[in-house]
Amino acid sequence: QVQLVESGGGLVQAGGSLRLSCAASGRTFSRYAMGWFRQAPGKEREFVAAISRSGDITFYPDSVKGRFTISRDNAKNTVTLQMNSLKPEDTAVYYCAASTWEVVTTRDEYTYWGQGTQVTVSS
Repeated sequence: QVQLVESGGGLVQAGGSLRLSCAASGRTFSRYAMGWFRQAPGKEREFVAAISRSGDITFYPDSVKGRFTISRDNAKNTVTLQMNSLKPEDTAVYYCAASTWEVVTTRDEYTYWGQGTQVTVSS
């Protein structure tokens, strides 16, 4: 079992940057693919980024490709989402998630979820 705790959210102006971190408990962090999702009010939770167990494979949807970067440090049990050139439409609660798959972008394939961190981008 994995427990996930996100941090780093906040309020930023459009064009700015934020760095989200997710700390995972347990000694088996490297066995999990990791992902970031977000959910805006009244919308479904959507995929933002995914990284494979070893960190050599990443995926992004077109909406964030080139602006967001996911990375992980298996020695420190952390996964990070660097968000640059933020837009008001990036405003949402951001969730970190863990999956037993090698790498996956589908929300339903993630088993463990953090509590979320709010990101607000003002125009």
